[in-house]
Amino acid sequence: MSTVKTTAFGLALAGAVTTATLVIPTAAEATPPSGVSAKLISDVTIGKTEYVLREITIAPGGSTGWHYHDGPVLGLMKSGTLTHVDADCSVTTYRTGQTITEPRGADHVHIGRNDTTAPLVLDALYILPIGAPFSEDAPDPGCGQ
Repeated sequence: MSTVKTTAFGLALAGAVTTATLVIPTAAEATPPSGVSAKLISDVTIGKTEYVLREITIAPGGSTGWHYHDGPVLGLMKSGTLTHVDADCSVTTYRTGQTITEPRGADHVHIGRNDTTAPLVLDALYILPIGAPFSEDAPDPGCGQ
């Protein structure tokens, strides 16, 4: 078990003020991520919950693929611009210094894209049941990537 970086952890938690609302996807094929890399910052287990802090980088033109999470995810944009599309095809743009909250569950499908020419970097705190994956693939609900 590693030690949590208090400042990044605290910023991610304190900054989580936005909630995305999504619906269940209807298409049949999952969409793979492209141009996404992650660096582990911290991984702490308390009881039956795992708190994992990761630095996520999405290259220009990259995307997370359509997915959802088994636990909430709190994010802090460190640099760049994230285009966040919900399953109802609504779009929210997040920029450096802004926070994002993604609720848990298959009824909260979304995709994150970098539609710019510069990499985007965000810190993401995953609050998951022990052993759960960081994300679950989901089909494109008809919004396109």
